[in-house]
Amino acid sequence: MISRLLALDTFGIKLGLENITRLCAALGNPQRQFPSLHIAGTNGKGSVTAMAHAALVAAGVRVARFTSPHLVDLAERFVIGDRPVDPHELERVANDVLDCADALHARGELSVLPTFFEATTAIAFELFRRARVEVAVIEVGLGGRFDSTNILAPPVGAITSIGLDHQQYLGDTVEAIAFEKAGIIKPGMTMVTGALPDAARRVVVAVAAERGAHVVDAWSGVRIHRDLRDGRATVDVETPDDWYGPVTLALRGEHQVGNALVAIRLLEASRVAGLSIPRRAIEQGLSGVAWPARLEIVPVSGSGGKQVILDAAHNVDGAEALAAYLSRWHPERLPLVIGVMRDKDVEGMIDRLLPAVSSIVATAASTPRAMPPEELAARARSRVPGNAVLDVRAEADPVLAVEQALARHDVVCVAGSIFLAGEVRDALERRAILR
Repeated sequence: MISRLLALDTFGIKLGLENITRLCAALGNPQRQFPSLHIAGTNGKGSVTAMAHAALVAAGVRVARFTSPHLVDLAERFVIGDRPVDPHELERVANDVLDCADALHARGELSVLPTFFEATTAIAFELFRRARVEVAVIEVGLGGRFDSTNILAPPVGAITSIGLDHQQYLGDTVEAIAFEKAGIIKPGMTMVTGALPDAARRVVVAVAAERGAHVVDAWSGVRIHRDLRDGRATVDVETPDDWYGPVTLALRGEHQVGNALVAIRLLEASRVAGLSIPRRAIEQGLSGVAWPARLEIVPVSGSGGKQVILDAAHNVDGAEALAAYLSRWHPERLPLVIGVMRDKDVEGMIDRLLPAVSSIVATAASTPRAMPPEELAARARSRVPGNAVLDVRAEADPVLAVEQALARHDVVCVAGSIFLAGEVRDALERRAILR
């Protein structure tokens, strides 16, 4: 099953809904058998998806979650209740979906086989139908308008943030990217928005008005008090509908306050749509959510207390949030092990991170999309001011890069790509098991 799915990856990214629409129609449109919460955004959409899902689990709702990409194991993408789907059930459903796709292609009803993401989206919908979930929390993969998940017709959704990323697919301006993300807005739905740039907000509001949808600004009418300790925020939140807190957010970083607020307002809107979600369940979702590699502190087994900070920051806005966290909680400046994909704004990311780190080791995750370490190191060196003394070097093996940094430091930060974070996290877990 895995090899069949990976073979589809050769078809790359193909934006459009024709394939996924025909595939799901042939499966009996499983996505119509349960309501969904649909979440888009440049950054924060995964965190909001995880928080909302955790709250619904705490509320006793039979809820599913679909996210991408995964860190280590494909099954991470498909969660039912509080755990990834059973591997045997995943294999059964995946083979059924892929057999259906092969048959459609053989009959000429699909001009090309589905991409990896189209296939995994269809697999998620079919898994959730067979599990008879009451609701699914679905993260958009890329953009929104032509993303495979956009065959949903959810009552409630969210756009967490809008910034420049994936410009080759979504456009070179925040307005263009906002239009793509606003593509998930359906007639009559409620769309919760995070702190969007004014230009982006105008686009989202215009699309919503055209489609008869209701927009809720997550920050509108809200009073919030926050206290930051040890990298986490404790918040009291008063919305027009309820009061929450004090609750300490499980996810680190001040930027998670905004994500938590979007999750709260999304869940409040879901109450109106018919879901029973008590205040206490929402608080538990914020305080108990597990979302690895988002400012996650991982102890290094057998090292005498050394730690790795893993963060999936993969664009300029993510790098800025990471730099803010490091500057506040690690003023001693940590060494950075970084690996990025070829299509990212490397210079923009490095510019944000340089003031917060003491050295840079450029590396690469095991994917053809990764920028070669020597090229990344050269581009990082070009951003170091002439009067600054900062060591920048390359190490092709991510695990070795981290080990070398740990040999000289007690805490190391690893960032730049979720694929890199996944490889390093897996290596650290294996190290702990072997010991």
